Amino acid sequence: MGSSPEVRGEKRSHPSSREVTDLRNHSTVSTFLLMGLTQDPHLQLVLFYIFLLMYLVTVVGNAGIYLVIHFSPSLHTPMYIFLSHLSFIDLCYASSTVPTTMNNLIRHKGYISRFGCAMQLFMFSSFGSTECLLFGVMAYDRYVAICNPLHYETIMTVQTCSILIAASYSAAVVQAAIQTGFTFSLSFCGANTINHFICDALPLLRLSCSTTFLNELLISICATVIGGGSLVLILMSYIYIVATVVRIPTSQGKKRTFSTCASHLVCVTLFYGTVLFNYLHPASGHFIGQEIVSSVFFTIVIPMLNPIIYSLRNKEVRRNMCPFFSKIKHCICIGFIFS
Repeated sequence: MGSSPEVRGEKRSHPSSREVTDLRNHSTVSTFLLMGLTQDPHLQLVLFYIFLLMYLVTVVGNAGIYLVIHFSPSLHTPMYIFLSHLSFIDLCYASSTVPTTMNNLIRHKGYISRFGCAMQLFMFSSFGSTECLLFGVMAYDRYVAICNPLHYETIMTVQTCSILIAASYSAAVVQAAIQTGFTFSLSFCGANTINHFICDALPLLRLSCSTTFLNELLISICATVIGGGSLVLILMSYIYIVATVVRIPTSQGKKRTFSTCASHLVCVTLFYGTVLFNYLHPASGHFIGQEIVSSVFFTIVIPMLNPIIYSLRNKEVRRNMCPFFSKIKHCICIGFIFS
């Protein structure tokens, strides 16, 4: 790729000066330049190693939880099935942005094609929305388990879990496809520098020379339906959970019951707190630095912390980890013997 974006326009013979102006105004940018986190080469190298370490922890942690749940029959219950999908989403969520960011840091270049930018926005948006919806589904699961324990097995059947998971993925993919399509239907008429380290919707809207009212409205609607809807479901579930826990006569019973929600509650607070901070502050250049920092937090830090929180707070996950990794170690040793 060159140092400037490729600009294409219609080819006409002997165009007038007015036609030339129109062609320039309707030309399209085929390459974007991501400004990244910093332009300091030394700091870029430091950030590369920090991101590499965090990404490795994210991959190992989320893949570990997913595999432990998948290969442990005792964990094949709705709560852990949802957790395995959350780990899968966190792994994909981080992988949609972090490798590209690390590549740009080490190469000191942030060029990305229009198609690559669209794909990153689609993947980033779809996995992020799926995570929102899964948090809501997991809150509903905890509500049924605590508030309707006698009917839990009849309500949260395998079929119900499959429908809830499939609906979460489907709604997120549809939302991401619509948002990506609307964003890249805009005109980008020359300016190609994105003041961010990823191809997010808001920085792209700032770059467009088209009217972005419909796009901004669409983002608000999607955020309200998916993010707001999930948040309302979570809040309503925990209102009923707290009301049920309060009626438990013993303090030990209260602690044991509410401990099943602790990990989920911590992860939800981190995720929604960061996302709301990122998307609800005023759209001003003064806040761009804060927006980038919060984006780093929910694209790499939260996917790294989620498996740590669930493994530290959940005895069943920890109990099944040791046998699972012992089997892995045993298989590796056998492989070395016969290699």
